[in-house]
Parts: sequence; structure tokens; C-alpha cells
Amino acid sequence: MNVSGVKTVTEFILLNFPCSREVQVLLFMLFFVSYILTLMGNGAIVCAVKLDNRLHTPMYTLLANFSFLEICYINTTVPNMLRNFLSETKTISFTACFLQFYFFFSMGTTETFLLPLMAFDRYLAICRPLHYPTIMSSHLCMNLVALCWVIAFLCYPVPIYFITQLPFCGPNTIDHFVCDPGPLLALSCIPAPGIELSCSILSSLIIFITLFFILWSYTLVLRAVLSVPSAAGKRKAFSTCGSHLVVVSLFYGTLMVMYISPTSGNPAGIQKIITLFYSSVTPLVNPLIYSLRNKDMKAALKKIQICTKISQRK
Repeated sequence: MNVSGVKTVTEFILLNFPCSREVQVLLFMLFFVSYILTLMGNGAIVCAVKLDNRLHTPMYTLLANFSFLEICYINTTVPNMLRNFLSETKTISFTACFLQFYFFFSMGTTETFLLPLMAFDRYLAICRPLHYPTIMSSHLCMNLVALCWVIAFLCYPVPIYFITQLPFCGPNTIDHFVCDPGPLLALSCIPAPGIELSCSILSSLIIFITLFFILWSYTLVLRAVLSVPSAAGKRKAFSTCGSHLVVVSLFYGTLMVMYISPTSGNPAGIQKIITLFYSSVTPLVNPLIYSLRNKDMKAALKKIQICTKISQRK
């Protein structure tokens, strides 16, 4: 196809959730409350770990980094989605769209790296308890966390660069609330099966390799727990890992549905709902999962609440 002389796209239209104005306002209020609660919940966990010396351990350091990541993750999509609910144009510039694409996928990739690291930490704590303090030191823990962030942010610059070089000459409407590679590639004036296949292979490798590592870690944990003669010891071990397994199930469950669900019928609607779940819903419920099932975390949060009330009275 000859695209020379054709006006290129300088902005995109994110349809978000097409509906009446009244429903748009209602959705804005719903997602705004959800957004604030997510910031407060994850922020409380970060503050609790930072302020309570008893939580200065690798397990809670990983949890605090995970909560901080969730805060960053929702900020790549929700603020723009809220703006679009009240906007008539719903436009996003070409540069802003690809920046959102980059940070959204980089944050998501960081999460797929942090979750196996948290599983590995639980494996060491339960299966190698005597060697755990020497192997998983605070210094090593922070280095591994930094490595997760760095590698994740290096995964997508090259694919995104090649997508930006494709000719976009219209239409410029994306039936989504985020700049996703699938809808973006569909808007290209020329087919790009190589880029599409490369993005799919990269995402699939990241998801399935990290999921395999998590399953492997918890298989070893399960074997070790079942060999514990004490029922109390088994309950403690399962309680320690239960919260993380719930989070893993929620996050990877939606990603797996994205890959194996049928695309006939209403693929755009399915993709939006699934993306909404793992990008907005799971960051909201994760603080509840961790705080409600963890005695140390509940004690630290209560301590912060008491200190806040005392400072307000002064």
C-alpha cells in the first residue's frame, strides 16, 4: 500500500466505555472512589512497612515494593480513564499514547517479576529456614527488586519503537481505555505480522516462564509443609503463603483468560473487562488480602492509625 503523501495520525481517540452521559458520570464516580481507595490501601502498606521496625524483613520489603508498584501501575491508566469519562473528545496524543503503552506494560512486567521473587522468598523461608537469613539478606533483597524493575523496563522499548515507525494514516479510534498493542497495530496502514508476533511471543514468554517458576516454588513449599508433623506448623505455613497465592491467582488468572478466551463475538469488550480487572481491580483488593490475613500487618496498620489520631488531637 502506498502511504506517501497521506496525512499521518497525530492523536488517537480512546473510546473508553461508550455509553450515555449519565452512565459516564456514574462510572467516573465509581472508578474515582476505587482509585482513591487503591492509593490509600497500598500507601498504608508502604507506610506501615517503612515505619514499623518489626516489618523490616525481606518478606515485608517485597510486599512494600509490590504495593508501591500497584500505585504506579494504576496511575498509568486510571487518571486518563477518569478524564475521558468527562471529556467530549477523549483524545490522547501520539506521544502520550505510546508513553502510556510503555509504562503500562513495563509496570505489568515488573509485577510478573516481583511475584516469582515473593514466591522464592517464601520457598527459602519455609524450605530452607536455617539458611534463609544468610541467603535472603536485606541487601540481596533490594538488589533483586531493583533488578526486577530494570529488566522489566528494558523489555519493551525496542518493540514499541518499531510500532511507532509504522504508518498511522487513519482511522485513529481505539476501542479501549488504554493504548494496547493489539488495537494500535490494527490501526496501522500496513500489516505488521512480524511485530505482532514478536510482541505476542515476548508477552507469552514473560507470563508463562514466571508462572512456571511460581508453581515450581509453591510445589516445593507444599511438599515441605505436608512433611511438617505439627498441625499448627502447617497452618502457619499455609497462612504465610495463602495471601500471595490469592494475589497470584487473581493476576495470572486474568492474564491466562486473556490468552485462552475465545475472541469471537465481542473481543474488544472482553479485552477491556479483563484488562480492567488486572490493572484496576486487583490493585484495589491486594491490600485487603494482605492486611486481613496478616497479623503483623494489621498490628502495624493499627499502630499507624493510633499515632495519626494522637497527632490530630495535638
